[in-house]
Amino acid sequence: MAIEDQVALLMQGTEYGDEEIKAAMNAELKNRLILAEKENRPLKIYCGYDPTKADLHLGHTVTMRKLRQFQEMGHEVTFLIGDYTALIGDPSDKDVTRPIIKLEEARENGRTYAQQAFRILDPEKTIVRYNSEWLSKLNFAEIIRLAQNFTIQQFLSREKFKLRWDRGDAVYLHETLYAIMQGYDAYQLKTDVQVGGTDQFFNIVTASRKIMASMGILPNIALCLGILPGTDGVEKMSKSMGNHIPINTTPEDIYGKVMSIPDQAMPVYSRLVTRWTPDEITEIENGLRNETLHPRDAKMKLAFEITDTFYGRAGAERAEADFVNKFQKNALPEEMSSFRMGSSSKCLDILIDSGLVKNRSEGRTMISQKAVKLDGGIISDWDSDLHAGILQVGKRKFIRLFK
Repeated sequence: MAIEDQVALLMQGTEYGDEEIKAAMNAELKNRLILAEKENRPLKIYCGYDPTKADLHLGHTVTMRKLRQFQEMGHEVTFLIGDYTALIGDPSDKDVTRPIIKLEEARENGRTYAQQAFRILDPEKTIVRYNSEWLSKLNFAEIIRLAQNFTIQQFLSREKFKLRWDRGDAVYLHETLYAIMQGYDAYQLKTDVQVGGTDQFFNIVTASRKIMASMGILPNIALCLGILPGTDGVEKMSKSMGNHIPINTTPEDIYGKVMSIPDQAMPVYSRLVTRWTPDEITEIENGLRNETLHPRDAKMKLAFEITDTFYGRAGAERAEADFVNKFQKNALPEEMSSFRMGSSSKCLDILIDSGLVKNRSEGRTMISQKAVKLDGGIISDWDSDLHAGILQVGKRKFIRLFK
């Protein structure tokens, strides 16, 4: 693959909120690739993952997909498990202090992270490391030297810190250490490229590059990828929001959940969690624009690609057949409204609150007649707890549930 094509694919899905920064990272990546080619060496790439929970969802795999692209181009990839940074927890995307977990829990979660990541990454070409290797050995004098690269104002100007400060909520001193720890990770690994989400912008673009430069080595290139929305197409994918697509599930579940996303979310899913090239994505988008490709067919293509990534072609074909049997033959509408589930997840409450039935009596009647389905499965108990998915009443009423 030509250098220009490599850059186009590797920069696909990146966001910086500033076109000048994006252009600078694009140029740095191109120059680093040219230099590596001259030196006949692979680029060294890494991404860090804090194992605060055991299970991963599709949103976590966005950066893994980018690492896999580097692997397929012959570059060296390190999957860094942040067992020490997890002790603090990244405050970048939270407006409250994260709970502190124990080191043993972080390491156990880290082992499951690696196993799940190998469903995307090539295990034979992946270096797995833990940042406790070096962070646990830092002495206080070294931490002071690292911290002197930053000002309190830099941290308080960050969106989530500023929100908490303005509300009068506590901003704890240990939370400011997170970015410093991540910057030291980058220095220790001495990589050419660091991959992360846009919520990691400060940690990567500011902290990592600043610390690497201060320690006398060439700063790595920051690839900040967009955040994948959940099945509601709006909020960030999150298990707590109930809008996530787990990867430890079945092909049918992944396929069905991708088919439930709104049409407007398809472009970002295509760029962040598929193996498609920029040209392939452009072809699909052109087809949708000039109406030579139906949105339903485009979404089925997307669902097949994502399912194939985790379960292979046979699993994707089985999931597609299952979806067609459950939904298309029962005339699943191309457009449907969405409903955010409230404090109660009980079936009868949701039927009433969403307007799918007029009253509790009608709701019980529809359930007793086996006319209520969630993702194609019949709901037989009005007291059942529902999860995010497509809720159907009768033959013509559908609604997309999310938390």
